[in-house]
Amino acid sequence: MTSPSAEPLAAPQPAGAPGAAAAAAAPMLRFSGVVAGYGGGDVLHGVSFDVPEASLTCVVGPNGAGKSTLLATVSGIVRPRLGDVVFRGESMKSLSPRERLQRGIVLVPQNHSLFREMTVRENVMMGAFLLRDRALAHRRYEEVVELFPIVAERAKDKAGALSGGQQRLVEFARCLMLDPALVVLDEPSMGLDPRTLRVVFATMRKMHGQGRTILLVEQNARAGLRRSTHGIVLENGRVRFGGTGREVLEHPEIGALFLGGAA
Repeated sequence: MTSPSAEPLAAPQPAGAPGAAAAAAAPMLRFSGVVAGYGGGDVLHGVSFDVPEASLTCVVGPNGAGKSTLLATVSGIVRPRLGDVVFRGESMKSLSPRERLQRGIVLVPQNHSLFREMTVRENVMMGAFLLRDRALAHRRYEEVVELFPIVAERAKDKAGALSGGQQRLVEFARCLMLDPALVVLDEPSMGLDPRTLRVVFATMRKMHGQGRTILLVEQNARAGLRRSTHGIVLENGRVRFGGTGREVLEHPEIGALFLGGAA
């Protein structure tokens, strides 16, 4: 399918909306004509869009659209064959996953990634492994506990004893130990019951409310777009449509194709 004519591929922020001032500045993250894939087969075909500073950008699309590959190009697991991913004006072509972490790009993967036999506190402290200043790491831990009370409540429990939703919150806490500039979330609602899903999304909004930039890939498209400042629709490895979260959510064609009918 071709992109709707006269529809923006980037995601302009309307005046007065969250992050509007940041949208006028240079983007934090820019995909520029990215062609990438695995084993010689391309999954992304010329993907271009911006992630503005202080935005919450949600990427949606059907299975096989290229969402996971898109995030893999951000974390450094996949290198673009053509095009570039630029972070704060710097090309990331030559940067390893560790170097991207050092620049403040932290990914919370789709699959649970806690060490099940370690305690909650030990798992969260693992998030500070790049910090040489242990006093700073302990200060960060105290800050994280304020945002995630479950870390204090279950600090001595093994991570494997937590529910799926609780593990997700601990993963959020761990990622903040590096005080990331960009938090990348890969389908954080996967497998969660409705009540826990609301808690996870509320926590995500709280992180964004503190000024963090978030790039989100979400299977629950309505929930993700409803809470986002920007939305991007991928289809067959290409950007089909981009706009504010509300614009994407309410677009009749996008709603019919990807969201089960108009919002």
